[in-house]
Amino acid sequence: MAQSAFDKQLEESVEAALQVAGRFLSGREMDGITRTDATFLKAGTWPLDGVKGRIPRSSYWPGWRRAGGRILSLGALAGGGLSYWQDPEQTLQSLEVGGAGLGGLLVIGGGIQALRSRGMREHTREWVQPLHEALAHPLGIPPAARPESYLHIPKNFNDDDAQIKIDLPVALRFDEAKVAEMIVKKLALQGVSFSWKYDGRKPYVTVKKVNRPPTKVIFADQKVRDLVTKAPESAPLIGLERGDRVVSVDLDAESPHVLVSAGTGGGKSVILRTIASQLIHNGAHGYILDFKRVSHNWARGVPNVKYCRDIADIHDALVTLGAEGQRRIHAAEQLPDDADPSRVGPRCVILLEEINATMKQLNRYWEKIKEKGDPKISPAVDALAEILFMGRAVRMHVLLVAQSATARALGGPEMRENFATRILARYTQNAWRMLVPEVQPAPKSTRHIGRSQVVLGGVAHETQVMFMTDAEARAWAMSGAKRTAPVVTLHKVETPERSQGHRVTALPTHLGKQGGDGTDNLHKTDISEDRAESCDTAAAQPVPPPHTGAEPPAETVSAPRGNEAGERQELVAAQAQGEEQPAERGAAGGLVTLRQAHEELFPHLTVAALRRARANDPEFPEHTDKRANSMLYRRDLLVKWERNRPSAISPHATETGADEEDD
Repeated sequence: MAQSAFDKQLEESVEAALQVAGRFLSGREMDGITRTDATFLKAGTWPLDGVKGRIPRSSYWPGWRRAGGRILSLGALAGGGLSYWQDPEQTLQSLEVGGAGLGGLLVIGGGIQALRSRGMREHTREWVQPLHEALAHPLGIPPAARPESYLHIPKNFNDDDAQIKIDLPVALRFDEAKVAEMIVKKLALQGVSFSWKYDGRKPYVTVKKVNRPPTKVIFADQKVRDLVTKAPESAPLIGLERGDRVVSVDLDAESPHVLVSAGTGGGKSVILRTIASQLIHNGAHGYILDFKRVSHNWARGVPNVKYCRDIADIHDALVTLGAEGQRRIHAAEQLPDDADPSRVGPRCVILLEEINATMKQLNRYWEKIKEKGDPKISPAVDALAEILFMGRAVRMHVLLVAQSATARALGGPEMRENFATRILARYTQNAWRMLVPEVQPAPKSTRHIGRSQVVLGGVAHETQVMFMTDAEARAWAMSGAKRTAPVVTLHKVETPERSQGHRVTALPTHLGKQGGDGTDNLHKTDISEDRAESCDTAAAQPVPPPHTGAEPPAETVSAPRGNEAGERQELVAAQAQGEEQPAERGAAGGLVTLRQAHEELFPHLTVAALRRARANDPEFPEHTDKRANSMLYRRDLLVKWERNRPSAISPHATETGADEEDD
């Protein structure tokens, strides 16, 4: 008897239903198309030949995982339906309460998961996906393959002990050298070894670092100390790279300025301390402009170092240093070709901390003090730009620190181009592309303490930076060249002249002449400034000698700052006329005892606290004169000391014990 059309259709429907049920319960693809090599027990790695289009993540799951999820979903649906059949009202009420709670948990859990996996998503986008696209053709892998299924690249793959594992196709139809080249290029690896395993059903290759920088480089190590001792005066040791090779920058021959860019905890101050202490050891004068105030406590009291913490003093220091740079350019023009470059003056190293915050504060400070007709741009910012553009001829070097060294933060892209040497640590990919676009691909940043990338001449050197403690840096800086005369001696003179709307610094007429002792005066500059002694100095700065004869004192047009300007103007004018300063007049004008300083200037500090500071603080100013048994101190230097001291002396200190003098 022939089968009817209805019976045939019914039989096909039952067969299709059984197939769907079998796929559902066995964890196979519901459309019957097998896309990966996943089995019921094992997850998949490779897509099958001929598969096109996007492959869902669930296709790589083992069959039991898909089947379990489906059965649980079906059981929950069946249980809910049965409950609704028996008690619809109670079931709906339970669904409302439970659904709201479950929805909230899903939202919170989804948000937490999104935050936790954000780093991995960025890692996949920056490194894993590009490597997959580069390896798909050499390995013969379909582009639709899921990269994470065969590329096992940890987030910290650039660390010394990290290991990269890449699964290989069983057929092994690929060029080993080309695959290795792509891995090194796309992951920006250096000094790595490849271990190939071809046997069995799961071949793979592992990549490890073998020739890496030292784990740590410390100054206390005698070998490291010997390297520092042997380093040229103009090329301080930064650290060691692979094979214990020295990494340094020659400030005279390669790059006069150094830019340090690092995230929080990247060791920015350590890098500057390492470089600056070596330069000061070799006779350089240090100018530390630290708006953070406590970044370089190692330099307190070190000879030939001036520490500026207050933004007003940082402003004045930059203006003064800019004028000194101009003087050195003119002095260099007068030197013969074969003259010693040091004749323009001792080397100056300028440590400028946290440029992002400092530049904002400098501009705000200028907005507050500028007068009608003054330029819009801060003269301190202009002076910094001039120093950066002057180059190596003036022997002035800027070591600049920035968390984000954008062109805006530095005053323009042309300012940033003056830093031929750039040191980056704990950087982002965006920071690397902004600062070192010529070095691609960018090496993966590492969290290894003290590890940085030193970019010299378009080549990145993975470097373990030398670590010096505060005590070691201080001792090394003080063990070198002896204290010399300050590069810049500051006077305050108020004059009404202006030139083109700028505060003008007139250079003294004695530059380049021979002193009375036969020494060259090229580096002994008297520069007027709008405050006396713009920043701290370890050595006591004497009152400048009077100008005699037709030689006029240097002058700077500046805005007076309260009574301080008038007092200093009167003092300098009297000195210019060769007048003596009686102790009584000094006390009334610019000289005070510690007790007078407490009463008139620092009511929040006791006399005992000031005496302790005099005994223990290396930056406390020296006394200028004496009246009976009392020492007299310059009022402006005391004010400057109190403003720039790194931490406050306790205002609750009590006056205990006797003092050797009646303050």
